[in-house]
Amino acid sequence: MSLSASEIGVGLPALPRLTTTVPKEYVHRASLAEVFLTGCTAQDDGVRFSLTGQWPRAHTFFNSTDGASHDPLQAAETFRQAGMFVTHAEHGVPLGHHFVLWSLSCHTDLEQLRIASRPTDFELEVTCPDSTPRGRSSARRMGIGFALRRDGRPVARGDGLYSIVSPAVYARLRANRPEREGTSAGTVAASEPMEPAAVGRTSPADVVLTPTNTPDRWLLTPDLGHPILFDHGGDHLPGMVLLEGARQAACARLAPRTLIPASTATEFNRYVELDSPCWVDVTGVTHGEDGTATVTVVGRQDGETVFSSTVSGPVV
Repeated sequence: MSLSASEIGVGLPALPRLTTTVPKEYVHRASLAEVFLTGCTAQDDGVRFSLTGQWPRAHTFFNSTDGASHDPLQAAETFRQAGMFVTHAEHGVPLGHHFVLWSLSCHTDLEQLRIASRPTDFELEVTCPDSTPRGRSSARRMGIGFALRRDGRPVARGDGLYSIVSPAVYARLRANRPEREGTSAGTVAASEPMEPAAVGRTSPADVVLTPTNTPDRWLLTPDLGHPILFDHGGDHLPGMVLLEGARQAACARLAPRTLIPASTATEFNRYVELDSPCWVDVTGVTHGEDGTATVTVVGRQDGETVFSSTVSGPVV
C-alpha cells in the first residue's frame, strides 16, 4: 500500500525556519563570510524595511585593538550592504548595475558594540524616502536611513546617498580607465607603510597609509589584494577603503593615543583612481572636555578633493 504525500506529512512536526545569509550578489560581496545580513521584511508603506543580521564574535578585519568590541566601521559596512540589498531585492534594480556612493554617516553607541559570549544578532530598520528613485532610469539617486538595534537597544544610526548606474552608462563613464590588476597608487610610495599601532590597527596587512615628509599628510596605499577591502574586483578604490583611510589618518594624528571612530560622516566627490596617488590630509582637530576628539580628514587626487570625512570618538 502506498501513502500520499499529504498522508505522509500527517502528524509530523513543522520544520524549523533556518537562518542563512542573503544572497552575496545582492550586497556586492564575493565571500559568503563577509555577508552580514540574514533576511528582510518589507513594511506595508513600501518605504520601510526590517532587516536582520549577525556579526561574528571575531572578524579578521573589523575588530578592536583589545578584541573586546565590534569595530564601529563594521556598522558602516552593514549599512552599505543594506542599501544595496534593499535596492536589488525590494526595488528590483537588476544585478550588474553599479552603485556610486555620495555620502555615508554612521553614529554608534560604543557600549552596545561590546562582544558577548555569542555572535551578535541585530535588527536593522532601513528607510527609503526616495522609494521612487529620482532622475533617469540609467542614473537614479537614492537617499536612505538606517537604525540598527541589538536586543531592542539602539546600537547605530546613519544615512547615505548613492546613485544607481546602468552597466552601459558605467562603461561610458569609466572608458579608458585601467583595470585593477597590475596598477596601484602605492607604487609611488617612497617609504614603508605606517606601523599598525600608530593607525589604530593590529595587523600590518590592514594598514592603508604610508607616511610622507609633510606633517599631517599620508599617502593612501592599501593592499589591492586585501581579502576584505578588495573582496571583489573593481576599477577604483571602494568607499570603505576611503573610510578606513580617514580612520587611520585620525589615529595617526593623535598617536600614540588611539581614536575610536564612534561617529563618522563622509562625503565622496568622485572616484579615487588606482593609477594616481591619493593624499590623505588631516585638516582639523577639536578636543572635547570629555576625552573625545573630532578629526577632519580630506583626500586629494590630481589636485581635486575626492572625499572628506569627520571622525569623532573617545581617545584612549
